[in-house]
Amino acid sequence: MTEFLDLEAQDGIRMPWNVIPGTKQEATNSVIPVSAIYTPLKPFPNLPLLPYSPLRCRTCGSILNPFSIVDFFAKIWICPFCFNRNHFPPHYSSISEDNLPAELFSQYTTIEYEPPVETNPANTIPPVYLFVVDTCIIEEEMVLLKSALSQAFELVPDNALVGFVTFGSFVQVHELGFGGIPKSYVFKGSKECTKDRVMDQLGFLGKRPKPMTGVIAGGKDGLSSESISRFLLPASECGFALNSLLEELQKDPWGVPADERPARCTGTALSVAAHLLEACVPGSGTRIMAFIGGPSTEGPGAIVSKSLSEPIRSQKDLDKDSAPHYHKAVKFYEGLSRQLAHQGHVLDLFACALDQLGVAELKVAVERTGGLVVLAESFGHSVFKDSLKRIFQFGDYDLGLSSNGIFEVSCSKDMKVHGILGPCTSLEKKGPLCSETVIGQGNTSAWKMCGLDKATSLCIIFDIAKKDSPDAIGQSTSNQFYLQFLTCYQHKTGQMRLRVTTLSRGWVSGPGSIQDLIAGFDQEAAAVTMTRLVSFKMETEAEFDPIRWLDRSLIRLCSRFGDYQKDNPTSFTLSPRLSIFPQFMFNLRRSQFVQATFGPDETAYFRMILNRENVTNSVVMIQPSLISYSFHSAPEAALLDVSSISGDRILLLDSYFTVVIFHGATIAQWQKAGYQNDPEHQAFVQLLQAPQVDADALIQERFPVPRLVICDQHGSQARFLLAKLNPSATYSSDTPLVPGGDILFTDDVSFEVFLDHLQRLAVQ
Repeated sequence: MTEFLDLEAQDGIRMPWNVIPGTKQEATNSVIPVSAIYTPLKPFPNLPLLPYSPLRCRTCGSILNPFSIVDFFAKIWICPFCFNRNHFPPHYSSISEDNLPAELFSQYTTIEYEPPVETNPANTIPPVYLFVVDTCIIEEEMVLLKSALSQAFELVPDNALVGFVTFGSFVQVHELGFGGIPKSYVFKGSKECTKDRVMDQLGFLGKRPKPMTGVIAGGKDGLSSESISRFLLPASECGFALNSLLEELQKDPWGVPADERPARCTGTALSVAAHLLEACVPGSGTRIMAFIGGPSTEGPGAIVSKSLSEPIRSQKDLDKDSAPHYHKAVKFYEGLSRQLAHQGHVLDLFACALDQLGVAELKVAVERTGGLVVLAESFGHSVFKDSLKRIFQFGDYDLGLSSNGIFEVSCSKDMKVHGILGPCTSLEKKGPLCSETVIGQGNTSAWKMCGLDKATSLCIIFDIAKKDSPDAIGQSTSNQFYLQFLTCYQHKTGQMRLRVTTLSRGWVSGPGSIQDLIAGFDQEAAAVTMTRLVSFKMETEAEFDPIRWLDRSLIRLCSRFGDYQKDNPTSFTLSPRLSIFPQFMFNLRRSQFVQATFGPDETAYFRMILNRENVTNSVVMIQPSLISYSFHSAPEAALLDVSSISGDRILLLDSYFTVVIFHGATIAQWQKAGYQNDPEHQAFVQLLQAPQVDADALIQERFPVPRLVICDQHGSQARFLLAKLNPSATYSSDTPLVPGGDILFTDDVSFEVFLDHLQRLAVQ
């Protein structure tokens, strides 16, 4: 596993197959698709930043890289993707074997360009934050939300432009640049707003001035900076106006009958916000930050009617296709996502309520614009408050937010791209690289990433197009596949940058290739690819049975790559390269991604986070980590099994969304007796502090901030730990209970039984 981590540390990439199956048939037989999980903006300490434009191949558009063949005498380079010969331009005339440009150094397979651009500082647009706030919430929640927003306003950079929109039964666009008294423009929530109507009502169409030199928005709508600064003002200038607005912000004044839900027009509010930004700052790094406290019941994008007699949709309703508003709402948000992606704007979602509020419907707009999502029970919960602060935080735990990204892929002619599973949207750039079968955002070789940060990771799924016989492959000139990923994005400094990652992987085919494939198998990357794929299939394929699909895939993989005598389960062994993979699949079958035990909003939330995280974090979501603390030894990794519970142990479970500190029964009794307050029991104090320190470190570096649960054995919140453990001892098993241990009340099979069945089926 170490060499795969080294490859990730060099290029930010993990691949299930680091030796690639060489033909279409081989790739199909290998079960796990040929894919790459790539983090475009992963920070590297020694990444060279080149202050000039890259050299592109004039045929395929790929960029000069260490795998290009260079003829120093003729000043020519040969592209490894299309084998075209390209001449070096005059400023490369001094190139020689001893005088190479950085992009040809073998260690710089990932490199970044920042070409100098003649820009007028007056025309560079600072970051823009448009706050869209739900006012149909109870008074207690309103107080908590106002407090969190007040802190966020203080953290917004001084030069950033800020706008403010509130919504309930109506949408109000607040004019921050109007001194003296608060002034806002009101839109009816039940009506869909067109761009012209918004422009007209906000007074942009009436007396539109001729564009002057100070135009921010460019020639598109010809709005002067004076017009725009009515609604979007630098944070340093509108602090007083914002705080006054917050102080006076009240719960939506329209009365709600006892048998109805509040009239909440979320869809209309987001639509008005998108039109406002399209008019004022098209194509700039802009974030719509939506704070929502309940389901949308009015206008486009409504997910439930106002009448309380109609229940809100459940996961079962979606599975049976019996949620009346779902498809209409998703269609509306798909249209909104296309509009935002075209403008280069991001939608961030902060959803806080005990009930369902429409995250499942909004998912398409948030994910395709690369937005951030936070789901919590209340606006007072640390998950929401700390996550909101992290967005504006600088320093060690800076999210590294960037904008306006375009991601492109080049690959050798025998490979095609099925699509990408991740936070991006297709630019529909069709060409020879596009596979006929589409997975995720496909049918293109370029994707828009409106918002991306240093952790955003894409899963690119490839199609091996070679159909030759193995003999013909043996005669091929090269046994390497080449891949190049280009990410053009706007850095937080405002400058456009281009990051280029080029890599090569060997391919094998025919008899004897199995050992080579096993040697290059990365089981963590394979588990994450399968998780993204099964989540995608569950959303898009009717009547799809995820557990059956995962089981069949695992049996096929073990039959192909395991060592065994036919029909003899006891002879079955797996190479160490594959030995943990069945365990990942066992935990994936029981995880929140496959089990429909959550509501549609939670399920959508888990999938959105999975689809943007890197391999290491995704593996923790699939198979949580467990650390044990006791007097007898230093902190050590423990088995994710009920047998790890002991009365004199503290367990720290990290399941990514939740961090659990679990005190064994004896430890809990000592705590209740107050031993930690006795100076003679310093060792006990240190034992209690150790997991807390480690949990704080995990929470600090993660976004969204996980929920911290501190519980005791046999307590009600112990369920957060018990639900994740392998049920090796249950109420119905014959295993004797160890003193201080525990059993699980479940009918789930244990990992041992699962493995037993797998071996029996794999050898048939």
